[in-house]
Formats: sequence, structure tokens, C-alpha cells
Amino acid sequence: MTDNPKDRPWLFRTYAGHSTAKASNQLYRSNLARGQTGLSVAFDLPTQTGYDSDHELARGEVGKVGVPVSHLGDMRALFANIPLDQMNTSMTINATAPWLLALYIAVAQEQGAELSKLQGTVQNDIIKEYLSRGTYICPPEPSLRMITDVAAYTQQHLPKWNPMNVCSYHLQEAGATPEQELAFALATATAVLDDLKGKVAPEHFPAMVGRISFFVNAGIRFVTEMCKMRAFVELWDEITKQRYGVEDPKFRRFRYGVQVNSLGLTEQQPENNVYRILIEMLAVTLSKNARARAVQLPAWNEALGLPRPWDQQWSLRMQQILAYESDLLEYEDLFEGNPAITRKVNALKEGARAELAQIDGMGGAVKAINYMKTRLVEANSERIACVEDGRTTVVGVNRWTQGEPSPLTSGEETILIADKCAEADQIAGLLHWKETRDETLVNSALAELRAAARSGENLMPASVRAAKVGVTTGEWGDLIRAEFGQYRAPTGVSPAPSNRTEGLDDIRAAVDTVTRKLGRRLKFLVAKPGLDGHSNGAEQIASRARDCGMDISYGGIRLTPGEIIDSAISEAPHVVGLSILSGNHIPLVEELFGLMETENLSHIPLIVGGIIPDDDAARLRSIGVARVYTPKDFELNRIMLDIVDLVGAKSSQN
Repeated sequence: MTDNPKDRPWLFRTYAGHSTAKASNQLYRSNLARGQTGLSVAFDLPTQTGYDSDHELARGEVGKVGVPVSHLGDMRALFANIPLDQMNTSMTINATAPWLLALYIAVAQEQGAELSKLQGTVQNDIIKEYLSRGTYICPPEPSLRMITDVAAYTQQHLPKWNPMNVCSYHLQEAGATPEQELAFALATATAVLDDLKGKVAPEHFPAMVGRISFFVNAGIRFVTEMCKMRAFVELWDEITKQRYGVEDPKFRRFRYGVQVNSLGLTEQQPENNVYRILIEMLAVTLSKNARARAVQLPAWNEALGLPRPWDQQWSLRMQQILAYESDLLEYEDLFEGNPAITRKVNALKEGARAELAQIDGMGGAVKAINYMKTRLVEANSERIACVEDGRTTVVGVNRWTQGEPSPLTSGEETILIADKCAEADQIAGLLHWKETRDETLVNSALAELRAAARSGENLMPASVRAAKVGVTTGEWGDLIRAEFGQYRAPTGVSPAPSNRTEGLDDIRAAVDTVTRKLGRRLKFLVAKPGLDGHSNGAEQIASRARDCGMDISYGGIRLTPGEIIDSAISEAPHVVGLSILSGNHIPLVEELFGLMETENLSHIPLIVGGIIPDDDAARLRSIGVARVYTPKDFELNRIMLDIVDLVGAKSSQN
């Protein structure tokens, strides 16, 4: 033991939520009993995108990737017997952040909590949603308004609350280099602060700068990742002092939480993921001067499906052992003055400044969304190519692929199976909620919210009142869509071929051969049905198919099966590919097949990619899906050859 006083550990969190509010509440209370010190709420896709659980687009999505919260009753159930004035709650919510915060406030007040004591965070970062995650609703300008409405409201009523978690996590998952992750996140933060300056008094602005927090990613190159975090600390201090004139060092402090990189978790030899998670955690804990305020770790088996409570406990224990059994928290920063670290930090800062200058020259982050999206797709293409050709080693994936069978993945119930009755129960509860509320109060609250949207006044007071009288998530979302309009973000996928055609000669020749047989260019329709906004895979498939010489059609995210059929009729593709990562693959594919049969399109082969368990993959093939791809199918060129073979075989039959 040293004589040094031990630092307080970071917050231990587990990103969790599934099935129903009641089931998620049980999970939260269980995790807290095991030593978790903060809550991190995962909401389902309908909640994230402002739809009620009974909406057409919500079919099959309810409770899949998080907890459904359709109204105040759901939020009550979610936090039952959890005193919110004693919690530090992180809510990963963006487009509907004003609404979910309003529901949280209403429940806290019902519990008798003083709002000034509430601690926590709403992510509330819409720019990142346009670039990588896809759960946006409105165009950028009104979305930015809602971000700063939340910030201005918390300044007055929830002074301990972080009104925005600038999120670079999904930027890295979308392919961002460390320099891009730094620059794009900092550009987002400055766009928000520039807008916020007009909404709070000058004397309160420095404190509001101090309430902006960040949520980052930490990948396997943990030395580079640690240097990235030190670069974040130094650049944020520089920006807040020089751009905004913040003099108090505590308001210039870079405060961040982290989830380590789920993208790097592998379906092959998934037990190796335990080591990846541990190494990635070191990147955000070893350096005291750049240590995370809160850490949440994924479970080792997330590439296979939903983790069980035991899997989440294993990740929590990893944090507890590092914080309480090791001597890490007894020492000053271990890397201060290290010349190698300093050189790397300076190089990252230089690269980030160059990107920031480019974005500033375009008018800031909002104006540069298309530029940033294109850069991410290009960077992700390079990342995937490095794994494919072996320049990047991934143990168990492209090297040392043979191994002993894992006892951790044998037998039944190795992943959590979602409650099949949860969606029906949620919809029944929603209908009962609507039947028993006071419609006069609901209509009055919606009229007040509509007036606030049109007048430009802060939307939060009207949202809180709407929450208290029983307005639903879908009603709030519908009003926002009606007043501010809907938006389709750029895909980052150009129809023009890139310069990445090296090594594709054989595939391009095969595409040309099939094209001659068909009498026109092989046409590939790539589509993302449902509410799942994780578009990285679809973008890379579309980009590689384009570079292989196919005529591609990719319209972006959140398409209904009917819209996909409309595209198939107008585009006349030779093959249709679906990307579905939310676990909703079977209902969506069944619906699409029914529509294809109705429209006489059953002759078009359908391929599907996503996080698809083996049993589900067999089911999809049995109902007619030509090919099923999961994360283990990382070699995109093999997928391209499969497509050529499918279309070639089909053309020979005709």
C-alpha cells in the first residue's frame, strides 16, 4: 500500500433496458444491488424516434434494443422504488430528449424530489444522429433549437444536470479516425454552444459550458485511444478559453463518459472479447488527467445477441476489480511528461485542428453534415479493407481462426431471449392509458406545445405539462414532425465509383459477364427497413457493390416494406439486400415477402444481413431468403461474388 490517498472511482454503469419498463426496472435494481453506481438507460427504437408502440413502424421493434416508454406510466414503472434524487441517470436519447427528460422530471416530482438535486445526462446530440446512428426526426435547425432549449431549461431548473452528451462513440463505430472523432465531436459542441449563447444570460454562460459533457468510444489501440483522450482534454480547454472566454478552469474541464468499442466485439471466438473489453477500458482509466467520469462496458457476447444479466455482471466486476483491487487510483498521472505520449497527443491535435478548420470554413457542423458523412463512409471503407486484406489483425477472425469450441456458447440460453409477449403487453397498456386519461387536458397540453413550437419559446415547460397530463411519446413526436418537418440525412454513398478498385478486377469481370447476359447492368437494391438506424453495414455493402461495377440503389434508413416494394417496382433490381441490426429481421422479412408475392416480385432474390442468431438464420432461409450474413462474414468481396452468382444462376433459369 502507498501513503497516497486513493481517488474516488468513476461511476460504474451498465447500458441496459429491454422488453418492458417493469422488466427493466427489475434489471436496474438488481444491477444497483451488485454495486453499479449509476444508471444508463437504453430506450427502444420507437421511443428514440418518437413513435408509440402501436405505430406501423414500431411493429417488431418494441422492447428489442431498449425499454419502451410511451407515456408517464411507463416512466413511473421504469424507476419504481429507485429514488431519483439519489441517482445519477444517463439517458441515451436524442431526437426525443426534451420529451424523455420531461417524463423523467414528472416522475421525480411525483417522488417528491427537488429538481435542483437531480443529477444525470441526456445525450441530446442530433448531429451525430445524422452522421452515424440515425434516430433523428427533424431537419438540423429545429433539432439544434431543441438541444439548446433543453440546455437553457436545465440551467434554470436542473443545475446539476448535463443537458448534452456530445457523442463521438458512434462516430468511431461509423469508421472515424481518431482525428475525425476529435474534430467532429468538438465541432458539434461548438455549434451547440454558439446557439446557446443567445438563450442564457452572459453571466451564466461559463457555467453552462461547464455542463456540456462528452460520450466517447475507446477502441483496441489503447495507447492511441488514451492519447486521443488527452488530446480531447487539451483541445477542449483551448476552445472554451479562446473561443468562449471561459476563465474558470473548472468550467473548461473536459468531462466525459465512455462505452468501450462494441464494434470490435467478434462473433467468432467471442470469449476473446473479454480481453478486448479490458484492454479498451485501460485507455480511459490509466491516465488520471484524462480519466473518464463514468464507464459502461459492453458484455462479451453482444455480437451474438442480447446479453444476459450474468454477462452484464461480468463486465461490472471488471470495473470493480480495477478500481478497488488494483492500486491505479493511488497515483498521479502515469504518463505526464512521457515524450512518446506527448508526440502522439500533439499529432492528434494537429490532425483534429486541420479537420476543424475545414468544418469552420464550411460554416460549422450543421452546414458540414454531408462532408462529415462522406468522410466517415470513406474512412470506414478503409478500415474494413484493412481487416479483409490482413493489414489489421483481428484474432480469431482473420488470423488464428482455428480453436477449441467455447463452453461459454454451448447449450441453451447463452443469450437473452426477448419476451415474445412484451410487445402485445406494451400495446395493451398503451391503449388502456389512452382510454383512462382526460382527453380535454391532453388536447389543451398539445395545443400549448404547438403554440410554443410556432412562437419559438422554449419547448421544455410545455413538454413537462404534456407529460403530466398523459400525452404519449407518439403524440409528442407527431406534433414535432408536423411543426418542424421530417428529414432524410445524406447517406455518404455516391453513385460514382471510388478509386478503391484495386483487387476487384475478377469481381468486376464477373459483374460484366452477368451484365452481358442480362442485357443491362446488374442492379442491386440495398435497403434498411424498420427503425434501425445503424447504417454502417448497408453503406459499406452499397459502396463495395458500386466499386465492383454494379448499378446500386441505396435510399438510406427507416424504410417501410411498402417503400422498399415501391423502389423494387421502379428500379427493377436483380437482387434486393436488407440490413437489419435491431433483431426485427423475421417480422420485416415475412412482411416484405408477402408484398413481393402480391406485386409479382417473388422472382427477385432477397439477401439479409444483421445480428442474426443461427436459429433465426435457418428460419429466414426456410421462408425463401437466398443468403444470410452476420458479423462473421466480414469479407465483402465474398458477398459480392455471392450476389453475382445468385443473379447469374437466376438469369440462366430464365
